[in-house]
Amino acid sequence: MFYQCPKCKKVWQYPIEKCPDCFLNLERMESKNLKVVGISKVAIPTIFHPKIPYFALVLEDENGNKLVQKSIKEYKIGDEFKIETTGDKSAVAIWRIKYDFWEAIEKVVELLGGLNINRDSKILVLPTLVLPTHSFFAENTSPQFLEAAIKYLAGKEVKVENIKVAGQSFNEIPIEASAQKSQLLGVCQKYKIIPLDLAKTNFIKKTQNNLSLEISEEVFNSDLVLNLPILKIGRASASENVLKVLKKESYLKLKYLASDEEIIEALGKTLPGYFTLSEAEVVQGEDKFTHFLGLVLASFNSLNLDRVFAEITMRKDLPEPLKKVRIDNIPISGRQIEELQYKVYM
Repeated sequence: MFYQCPKCKKVWQYPIEKCPDCFLNLERMESKNLKVVGISKVAIPTIFHPKIPYFALVLEDENGNKLVQKSIKEYKIGDEFKIETTGDKSAVAIWRIKYDFWEAIEKVVELLGGLNINRDSKILVLPTLVLPTHSFFAENTSPQFLEAAIKYLAGKEVKVENIKVAGQSFNEIPIEASAQKSQLLGVCQKYKIIPLDLAKTNFIKKTQNNLSLEISEEVFNSDLVLNLPILKIGRASASENVLKVLKKESYLKLKYLASDEEIIEALGKTLPGYFTLSEAEVVQGEDKFTHFLGLVLASFNSLNLDRVFAEITMRKDLPEPLKKVRIDNIPISGRQIEELQYKVYM
């Protein structure tokens, strides 16, 4: 994505919002046709690039704009650089955030064939909301990522009054405290979206895989549940976040009867449809320190998404829900795992 002034036609690769010469809002320019105009082969590993060899490509679009792209695949000068989309519901899309959350969100959704939403679609957004902390701790979905997701939905002409941002506390901390401290409440107020505490909604009983699930009625009143987790190293964060649609007391009882993997699988078969759009720009490690990955991942299958993230962070000790998920069976679209792998040294 490039950004151009509508008057003087100067172009930037980062969203500075206004042209410094004309003081006009910049227009977004999407690169549709890219060709390789430069190649450098890298054979020396670094902390952020442990897999070698890889290739640093210089790409040029149809407007003459140039950008740099890392690739594990070898190209030749003049080759077309194209990334295929997929309609496979088990696939995981990965994209690198450069300067714009919104651009990365658009790209991963496009790579998976898009979402079946329109102006009248009712969307239930489910961010990670667990503790009353500032966003730089990476405990909760960041306000920037939530705002970018709302902008994406608005760009698809979904009416703002049809969007609900929901959460539920599974600990002793009131959800209102976490919403305010994390600044997610401020994003809701900015777009005049009323936040929803799922614990105060009605719950519907469903039976799946011999498990009795009590699921918030809001899920079945929505056309799409947009699971919006922030990923954490060593956790199945995306899949865990979906559990927040269950009644707290019901979930705690289920944990004595089944594993989280079994509960997640049963819930996935019961929900009318949900899409996971996960934030992995700054992620939290098991030591609570944060690490920069600069990624967005998306999938219709949250367990597959968590398994791909574990592979990117080079985890060998997988959390329980992911131990049976085989990485070889997961189609990847967008950036390849080998291009992004980064091992967190404890």
